[in-house]
Amino acid sequence: MAAAPEERLDVLTAAGEKTGTSKPRYTTVRRRYSRLLGGMPSIESRGSAADGACFAFRRSEVHRDGDYHRAVHVWIYSESTGELLLQRRADCKDSWPGQWDISSAGHISAGDSSLFSAQRELHEELGIKLPVDAFELIFVFLQECIINDGTYTNNEYNDVYLVTTLTPIPLEAFTLQESEVSAVKYMHYDEYKNCLAKENGEYVPYDVNGRYGQLFAIIEERYKSDMESRSLTLQKKISRYAPIYMEPDLSSLSEGDKEALGYILKASIVIDDIFYEQVHLSSITSVCMSCLDESKAFLSTADSAVKLLTDATKPVSGWMGIEYRAAFPLNKPAGANFYPPDMDKKEFELWKNGLTDNEQKDATGFFTIIKRHDSSSSSPEAQTNGSDQIKASDDLFIVPYSKEYRSSLEIASKLLQKASECSDSPSLKNLLRTKADAFLSNDYYESDVAWMELDSKIDVTIGPYETYEDALFSYKATFEAFVGIRDDAATSQVKLFGDQLQVLERNLPLDNIFKSDNVSAAPIRVINLLYNSGDVKGPQTVAFNLPNDERIVNERGTSMVMLKNISEAKFKHILKPIADACIREDQKDYVDFEPYYTHIVCHECCHGIGPHSIVLPSGKKSTVRMELQELHSALEEAKADIVGLWALNFLIKKELLPKSLSKSMYVSFLAGCFRSIRFGLEEAHGKGQALQFNWLYEKGAFILHSDETFSVDFTKVEDAVESLSREILTIQAKGDKPAAQSLLQSRATLTHHHCVWHWRR
Repeated sequence: MAAAPEERLDVLTAAGEKTGTSKPRYTTVRRRYSRLLGGMPSIESRGSAADGACFAFRRSEVHRDGDYHRAVHVWIYSESTGELLLQRRADCKDSWPGQWDISSAGHISAGDSSLFSAQRELHEELGIKLPVDAFELIFVFLQECIINDGTYTNNEYNDVYLVTTLTPIPLEAFTLQESEVSAVKYMHYDEYKNCLAKENGEYVPYDVNGRYGQLFAIIEERYKSDMESRSLTLQKKISRYAPIYMEPDLSSLSEGDKEALGYILKASIVIDDIFYEQVHLSSITSVCMSCLDESKAFLSTADSAVKLLTDATKPVSGWMGIEYRAAFPLNKPAGANFYPPDMDKKEFELWKNGLTDNEQKDATGFFTIIKRHDSSSSSPEAQTNGSDQIKASDDLFIVPYSKEYRSSLEIASKLLQKASECSDSPSLKNLLRTKADAFLSNDYYESDVAWMELDSKIDVTIGPYETYEDALFSYKATFEAFVGIRDDAATSQVKLFGDQLQVLERNLPLDNIFKSDNVSAAPIRVINLLYNSGDVKGPQTVAFNLPNDERIVNERGTSMVMLKNISEAKFKHILKPIADACIREDQKDYVDFEPYYTHIVCHECCHGIGPHSIVLPSGKKSTVRMELQELHSALEEAKADIVGLWALNFLIKKELLPKSLSKSMYVSFLAGCFRSIRFGLEEAHGKGQALQFNWLYEKGAFILHSDETFSVDFTKVEDAVESLSREILTIQAKGDKPAAQSLLQSRATLTHHHCVWHWRR
């Protein structure tokens, strides 16, 4: 007798998070009668394909102790016949022996990813080898039950995958693992659902009226409408966007800069490819999710491309192979594609705590991704401490952007180098050269400084900056590109705001102990946008304040770029129609482009003031971003908005801005609330706007009238704005994540008051 290699399972909390401990699944001893040994018993390890089928198992520790653990369910669905593939469990199984069950299933071993486990189980049990894009994670199912007279407790979190094939796979193509599977068959999903509903004893029980019923609901919903209906639905979604045409004047550019512009635009196109790769495992799926609908997919796997695999199974005469649909995910992972899709926050923190200080900085840095060994192209043994990869312990490891996106970054780098050689502007040449170098070195410090010092007719922002897509921690930066032509006249008009930052910092509604004495004046550049790419999906930004690197913010402050032609288009096509629908008649005249645009400028300025680098009560130095993690983006956007209103009022009182703005800025802001809330609560600006609206409404600063229009109470709005500014700034200064969580949970919600305008529309 011989024991198979030990397989360990991660022990989870009841909430499904890793505890940091693992237990053996079981030790397997297998007895077979082999013809080779003349009928005498022989012993074989797990996975053997020899003849015979009599086995003995030592009891699983996690099932004996009732520990929560993880597993995968893989369903193969034939699109043309509406059938699901079922397997009959081997008679020797210690749970539900001899009953019909999922196409393939198995535990997720400690250190393995969910997707890797799904691939492995399908290959081991049925002899089918499929690529990752065949597997669609449709839901997670918690199964809690006790069987076998109380000796087997199954507390199992199951990642349920769907593999969609065009036609059934011939039964003779399967290679069954005898220790697990005794037979397979196809069955229409309705018939199978009815068998489960009737609790037919031939089938492993699942509650089709409970969470597992999603399997059938998803299939039914996916195929109930025809292509024409789905196309009309998609057209309605597209029609929500107002098209505009951008034609900046290029006549002021030198011939050298015009030539450089061509290379810059080509490099910007490459940025799209990198961003799509950052957002999801499949670059196709990342462009099939609507940020206006809280990142829900607007296409499904039923709409996807068909791929043919000729060698996924053993050959069958007359059969070409498996035709499957590339999977579209139902939901976007919280960590986008910066982390393994099955990694939770607890696992990351447990792993991070075992790293050195430098490794921890890399793990939480802007310009790295986190991978799991089984999903990488290199084996764990091959990892080094070289520049291409940062070694870390255990299952997870760190990869710099310069390694992960190397092929695309090399192309973009060469294009920026050529642009640098062509340009006649010294500062633009320096920016393009340093950014090209940064793409390959992963060190963006010098190029970000060059960006702040840019003084050129062509304005370029290109590289990894914003962290909104990392909804898990808000650590990782996405690639973006903005290319425009500087508006010199408009730039000179907004210089006031950058020059007043230290004064604003000194007078913030915040305890003095938290204020900075070293706020740099913020350069502001106003441009007319020519082209953008990368992380510019959905609602178009009207301005941005960069960089986000706290080192540069502390040393040099930030710079702002205002997109004037985009601001004008948003006011004309979006804000004015919204104001006409939701603002009370006697205040509609207050909604004007000047206060709308002035607040945008002040919003961006206010990103540069207030807490950034902080000292915790323990004395530890940190940053607001590190302490608030996934809550940082929404709270920071709310801060810039509400402190921006406070700052406008402060500058009006100092007679640095006209008094005509004192009422119009509040009414224009109220109309803007309805514009931003449309982004949804999954988006940082939308969540931050909901927080502000609810706070001001509760304080009586915003009033809902019987005709379902809104107005501003000018006697209450100033105090309400200041109180919320103080609340947010104090939370940031203390790095108080529980307080941030409480504030957002209580007020960053959609209420009846938000929905009024949408209903009336």
